[in-house]
Amino acid sequence: METLEVKKSDFSRILSMAELLVHEVEHALSQDEIVRKRVKDIKSGRVKGKSEGDYYEYLKKRGIKAC
Repeated sequence: METLEVKKSDFSRILSMAELLVHEVEHALSQDEIVRKRVKDIKSGRVKGKSEGDYYEYLKKRGIKAC
C-alpha cells in the first residue's frame, strides 16, 4: 500500500465534505420513516384537515415535500 501525503487544509476540506455527504445520506434514508409516521397520523385521524391542500401543508411544515 502506498503512502499519500495530503495538506492539512486539503484534508480538512475533504473531511468537511465527507461529513456533509454522510449527513445528506442520513437525511435521505430517514425521510422514508418520517413519511410513514406522518401518513399514519393522517390515516388515524390525528391530523384534522378539510382538503388535500391541508394535508400537504401539514407535511410541508414537517419538512416533507409532497408532490
